[in-house]
Amino acid sequence: MIRSVALPVSIAIVVGVLTFVRAPAEAQDGTSFANAGEARQALDVARQQQRNARARSEMLEKKAAQSLEAADKARQEIAALAARVQQAEAAIASAEARLAIANTQRRALDRQLAVRRTPLVQLTGALQSLARRPLTLSALQPGSLRDLVHTRAVLDSTIPLVRERTAALRGELDRARALEEEARLALGDRRESEKTLGQRRTKLSALAERERQAAQMASGGADREARRALILAEEARDLDSLVGKLEAAGSLRERLAALPGPIPRPANPQLATAKASAVPIPFPSATAPPTRYQLPVDGRVARGFGEAGEGGPREAGISLVPRAGAQVVAPATGRVAFAGPYRGYGMIVIVEHPNGWTSLVTGLAGLQAAVGQEVTAGSPLGTAGRNAPRVTLELRREGTPVNPLDYLR
Repeated sequence: MIRSVALPVSIAIVVGVLTFVRAPAEAQDGTSFANAGEARQALDVARQQQRNARARSEMLEKKAAQSLEAADKARQEIAALAARVQQAEAAIASAEARLAIANTQRRALDRQLAVRRTPLVQLTGALQSLARRPLTLSALQPGSLRDLVHTRAVLDSTIPLVRERTAALRGELDRARALEEEARLALGDRRESEKTLGQRRTKLSALAERERQAAQMASGGADREARRALILAEEARDLDSLVGKLEAAGSLRERLAALPGPIPRPANPQLATAKASAVPIPFPSATAPPTRYQLPVDGRVARGFGEAGEGGPREAGISLVPRAGAQVVAPATGRVAFAGPYRGYGMIVIVEHPNGWTSLVTGLAGLQAAVGQEVTAGSPLGTAGRNAPRVTLELRREGTPVNPLDYLR
C-alpha cells in the first residue's frame, strides 16, 4: 500500500492560519476617524458626556420628585428627559468610536498577517508537496532515498521554527477574533442606543408640546407677545438689534413686575398714611450670573469667543459642532423671549435670565419652545440640523457679550 509522508502538526496549523488570513475588512456602520488616536479621544469625550448627562438627569429627576408646584415639577421632568436624550446620543457616539477603534486595529492586524503570509506560503507549499510524495516513488528514483533522508534532517531543524512562528500567529488570530467580537458588541450597543434614543425623543416631543400648550393657556398674553416678537424681528436691522430690543422689553417687564400691586382705597382717606410697601422695589443688578449655566448642546467647539471668523467680524459667542439632529437645551433658567426663524441663522431662541442676562442660541432645525415659556436649565429648546450642524451660543450681560465658557457649572 502506498502511503504519503505524514504532515507535521505545526505545518497543518500553518495551513489553517493561511486560510484564515484575508484582506483587510472595511468598517461597517461606524463613523470614520483619521486614526485610532482620534477615535480614542472621541470615545473618552463621549463617555464623559454620558456621565454628565446621566448626572444631570438624576439631579433633575430628584428635583422633580421634591417639587410641590405642578408647573415647576413638569419643567424639571421635561429637562430630565432631555438629559436622558443627550445621554442616549452620547452612548451612540461611544459605540461608534469603539467600533472605529476595533475596525482600525483589525485592519492593522490584517496587514501584519499579510506580510507574514508570503514566506509561510512558500514553506508550506514545499512541505505539503513533500508530504504528498509516496515513499514507493522515492525508492524507485535514483538518489531519492538520499534526498529524503536529507530533507528529513532539514525538516527536523525547521519544525521548531515553524512552531514558534505559528504560536505567534495563533496569538494574533485570537486577538483578531477578540476584535471582531468587540466590533460586533459595539454595533449591537449602537443599535440598542439608537432604539432608546428614538423612544426618548418621541416621549420628549409629546411632553414638550404639552408644556407649550399649558404655558399658552396659563398666560393669556402669550400670543400677543409672540406676535410682538415677530414684529420686532422684522423691524430689527440685524441680530444684535433684535437682541437689544428684546432685552429692553424684558427689562421693562421685570421692572413692572417688581412694582408693588395696587393699594386698596382706605375707608377714611383723610386718616390714611403712606406705607413703606408703596416704595418700588429696586431693580436687581446684573452682577449675579445665571446659576447652573451649561452648554446648550454637546459638541466640539469650532470657534471660540472673540475669534475672528472667515473674512468676518469677531465672534460674540462660541460655535459648537454637535451630532446631526442633536438635542439642544436651555443653558440656564429663564423665560423664552423669542423662538423662530431669523435671517440666515436658522431657528433661533433667545432666553432672558434674571438680573439682566440673556442667552442667544442659533442654528436650530426644529423648535420645542415657545415665546413666553418659562424654562429651567436643561429644558428642551429644539434640535440641531442634520446636514453639517452648527449651533452658536451667545451670553450677554446687560447687552454686552461675555464668554459663556467662563460661567459654566
